[in-house]
Amino acid sequence: RQRMAIARATIMKPPVILADEPTGNLDRASGKEVIKILEDLNKYGMTLIMVTHDPNLGNRASRRIEMMDGKIVTDTTAQLG
Repeated sequence: RQRMAIARATIMKPPVILADEPTGNLDRASGKEVIKILEDLNKYGMTLIMVTHDPNLGNRASRRIEMMDGKIVTDTTAQLG
């Protein structure tokens, strides 16, 4: 179902994808597949904004904004290369 939701959301090639806990209800294998799809879409030019409580998933992002109690506590951009 998650893959179908991604397909429906991206069929019109939107410039931004909003993903709220995209792996929250999935087993590990399915979660990895969904993240691969989202990361591939991001590589091909779609901006991906993802909300997650999973630090491992958050660490994969090139930019991370951490919030606590509704306030930004960190805003980090990964150093590439």
